Amino acid sequence: MPKEKILIVDDEQDLVKLIRYHLEKDGYKVLSASNGEDALFMARRERPELIVLDLMLPGIDGLEVCKKLKTTPELATIAIVMLTAKGEESDITVGLRLGADDYITKPFSPKELIARIQAVLRRIKTSLVTRDYIEIGDLAIDVYKHEVSIQGESIPLTLTEFKLLHQLANKPGRVFTREQLLDVVSGSEITVIDRTIDVHIASLRKKLKSFANFIVTIRGIGYKFKEY
Repeated sequence: MPKEKILIVDDEQDLVKLIRYHLEKDGYKVLSASNGEDALFMARRERPELIVLDLMLPGIDGLEVCKKLKTTPELATIAIVMLTAKGEESDITVGLRLGADDYITKPFSPKELIARIQAVLRRIKTSLVTRDYIEIGDLAIDVYKHEVSIQGESIPLTLTEFKLLHQLANKPGRVFTREQLLDVVSGSEITVIDRTIDVHIASLRKKLKSFANFIVTIRGIGYKFKEY
């Protein structure tokens, strides 16, 4: 069975060849573009499942490409893994806020990139809809009952904590910025501002006990739930 179609967008041709080699070796169909304009054209024509998108592109930069993709209904479901040489938190945060699924900073190993791509594609398949019941070992999250339990023992969470846990656990591996999590918990029982997300996460970790390390801090950006 053929694997997914992936578009690589980068103006470093040696890097494109390297990524292409490893993806094709894994059975993926690979396309490439060297600038933002061609990337958008290829995305419309080929409809790849995932785009590996460099942020530093000639002409239309990667962030603008990401924005255009995510605001075009027929292209919005294409997954995006951002590449950045700078590793600047501001660029990564903006990209994630625009809808990118993951990021990786240069230099990176091809194996690491392939693993990230596979994780994103797997996440897309399993997280197309919001799950109402999530079970991770002894941890259970029941949205209908609004309950969280560990080994059958109920864990009392505030509404804000519950919303944060469900959002993160429903899409394991995906990085959420603080701003995105703020949108999730808006309307909860208390007023939440950007940095108080950290306080609620700290409280949530304490209550999750042995599962606390499943909530991973992404420095300067936000949080993600460890893949399981």
